[in-house]
Amino acid sequence: MNFPPYITQEKLQLFIRQAFLEDVGDGDHSTLACVPYDSVQEAELRVKDNGIIAGIELAKIIFATFDPSLKIETFKMDGDKVQFGDIAFKVKGSSQSILTCERLVLNCMQRMSGIATYANEMMELVKGTNAKILDTRKTTPNFRMIEKWAVKIGGAENHRFGLYDMVMLKDNHVDFSGNITKAVAQTKDYLAKHHLNLKIEVETRNMNEVKEALEANVDFIMLDNFDLETMKEAVQYIEGRTKTEASGGITKQSVREIAQTGVDFISSGAIIHSAANFDLSLKAVKE
Repeated sequence: MNFPPYITQEKLQLFIRQAFLEDVGDGDHSTLACVPYDSVQEAELRVKDNGIIAGIELAKIIFATFDPSLKIETFKMDGDKVQFGDIAFKVKGSSQSILTCERLVLNCMQRMSGIATYANEMMELVKGTNAKILDTRKTTPNFRMIEKWAVKIGGAENHRFGLYDMVMLKDNHVDFSGNITKAVAQTKDYLAKHHLNLKIEVETRNMNEVKEALEANVDFIMLDNFDLETMKEAVQYIEGRTKTEASGGITKQSVREIAQTGVDFISSGAIIHSAANFDLSLKAVKE
């Protein structure tokens, strides 16, 4: 499995251990009370929605982490289009292990599939334009790695992962520094002093700030909450001298017109925070 660069086996194992600690505690007493230790059964992951499936690889890792003896037979891959009635995979082995893993697997897959589906819909809406869809840092604390993985599975792109892998000077940074020119100059001095090779993006609120940011020679200029006409004007003024990113309340209803302004990127927190859970269930296979 080729993971995105922010995912490692160590990080996944830490996430899974913490999730089991939260959910299982000192024991899955419902299962332990009524399911025999030596019971072996099979369950299948049933799709009850239409869209993009995501989280199958994560589910396999969760099952294998809890009980390496469980056997998984997959019928779908992450990123596949699925519809109501499809079977994504079957898992066979210890009944107790399957039951204890069930909710963690479903919670992850339902969330990931909802995000992947939303991201895929956004990409379809901008097809034929120059724009690429980006996610944001508007994620669930301690679940960002999984949510951003789902964005990639859905076909959109990840923006910076956190505060450490890119400089983004937003309106408050600019206002606290005095202006864009000062903020960028101080940032470049800081990066040089600490031997950091990071891209710099500046959020702008009007055409005057666009011109100032371009003069400051940054890598990306964010056009935040610009109306369509001003956004077109900004893109034409920048004329490819730096990358442009549209941002601010962008949804499926507005994304096509924004893409047609010629921006390079469109960042949308909605593809994560507004994605609906995808309907999936793990059910026993009855002979």
